[in-house]
Amino acid sequence: MSKSETAAVEPAGSQLAPTSGQLAPASVPRFDSARAWKDLEAQVAFGPRPAGSAALQKTRDYILAELKKSGIEARQQIFIAKTPLGETSMANIIATIPGRRPERVAIASHYDTKRTPFTSPSGATVTRFVGASDGASSTAALIELARVLTARQNEFTLELIFFDGEEAVVEWSRNNDNTYGSRHYVAAAQQGGTLKDLRALILLDMIGDRNLLIRRDAVSTRWLVDIVWNAAVRIGHRAVFLDEETSIDDDHVPFLSAGVPAVDIIDLDYPAWHTPDDTLDNVSARSLQIVGDVVLAALPDIEQRLR
Repeated sequence: MSKSETAAVEPAGSQLAPTSGQLAPASVPRFDSARAWKDLEAQVAFGPRPAGSAALQKTRDYILAELKKSGIEARQQIFIAKTPLGETSMANIIATIPGRRPERVAIASHYDTKRTPFTSPSGATVTRFVGASDGASSTAALIELARVLTARQNEFTLELIFFDGEEAVVEWSRNNDNTYGSRHYVAAAQQGGTLKDLRALILLDMIGDRNLLIRRDAVSTRWLVDIVWNAAVRIGHRAVFLDEETSIDDDHVPFLSAGVPAVDIIDLDYPAWHTPDDTLDNVSARSLQIVGDVVLAALPDIEQRLR
């Protein structure tokens, strides 16, 4: 994603509130960050996972296998992306959990990593990047949310979307060299006439930071942002979900451009972003737990608003 901040970074660490575990409704099974952590570790063990790589294929097989274990129907949306380095085969994974209504609410993450070598924000050349937070953390959380939500009584049909090709192949700002998977999903849904039934998108990205700080995205749909941040405050995570704003270019933007309400939940205050230090040492299961709990706490209010 493109990183653009409008607020100063505050010290984190001790600011994290204890995970309350208060979910609504009470019948929703608990998000298990220990299981999610195993999913994160499995992805990192595959090594760098850029679009089109054998390691990303292993990641895709892992995600599909975990969804199948939970009895969740999933399909691959395979497409050819035209990148600055030529055509690349990519594949989104779309999992569906039926609800009482056919209209859909999507929760999403990208599962690819930045292609190496590349120049880090500090100007250093990065030759190995395993993306523990970007984007193994959000992918792990999405796998665990799928396990939880399949046991929930869902008002809307839920789509869990794992985007391929979020990362730039060469440079983010050049010739749409980014968000290949989300742009393809939106274009295919528009062409197929199914986008009109997608009522909201919750995007997760870079949520593993050990010192988690998440700011409001000024680009995201305001009412969705408010619901998520109010849920965070309600269950004790005001110190993590800050009221300060930033501006983010990420996989939610193609949806916003197509008229779909969307919110990006992302930690941009991550010193290891696009560096070799984005490893297991700099992420934590506790951060996954916080975000998983907040999403589950916000979902009933999102459903109520959409009704």
